[in-house]
Amino acid sequence: MPIADKKKAIFESTLELVKENGFHGTPMSLVAKKAGVAAGTIYHYFESKEVLILELYHYIQQQSIEVLKREDRADIPFQKCFFNLWHGLYTYYSKNTGIFRFFEQFVNSPYNTGQSEFVKDDFHRLLFQFFERGIQEGHLRPISSKILGTLAHSNIISTVKIQVLGGLKLQNGELEQIPLILWDGMQNRNDKS
Repeated sequence: MPIADKKKAIFESTLELVKENGFHGTPMSLVAKKAGVAAGTIYHYFESKEVLILELYHYIQQQSIEVLKREDRADIPFQKCFFNLWHGLYTYYSKNTGIFRFFEQFVNSPYNTGQSEFVKDDFHRLLFQFFERGIQEGHLRPISSKILGTLAHSNIISTVKIQVLGGLKLQNGELEQIPLILWDGMQNRNDKS
C-alpha cells in the first residue's frame, strides 16, 4: 500500500473508531489493526496519538476548505455561490458523518489548545471572507461576516445532524427550503439579484 494510502487508511480508521469509542477508547494499536497496518508502522507516520489526532483534524479541515474553495467562484454570481456552498457543505457533511463526532469531541478536548500548528481555523477564516464578499458586493445585510458565516455554517451542521444523525426525514423539496429561508434572512433588502 503506498504511503499516502496508508496514511489515509489510518485517518479513516481513526474517524470510525472515534465515532464508535471516543478519543479515550481509541488506542493506537486498535487504529493500526483497523487500518490494516502493523502497530509499529503507525508510529512511523505519527509519533503519538496526539500527533495523529491533530493531523486528522487538519486533514478534515482541508477537505472542508476544498468544498468552500470549489463553491466560492468569482465568475459565478454570489447568490448562486451561496446556494452551491450550502448544498456542497451539506452533501460533504452528510456523506461523512464521522466528522461530527470527531469535531464535537475535538473542540471539547485537551487536543484543542490552539497552540498547535494544526489547530488553525483556516476554514472559518475563508468562510468569513466569503460572506464579506457578499456584504461588499451589496448582496448581504451589512453586518458582521462572522455572524453571517457562523449562522450559515451552524444551519448546515444542524440540518445534517437532525436529518442524517437524528432520523428526521424531510419531505420532497423541504431541504431546498432551508437555504432559501436562510438567504432571505441574510439578503440585503436593497439587493436586486
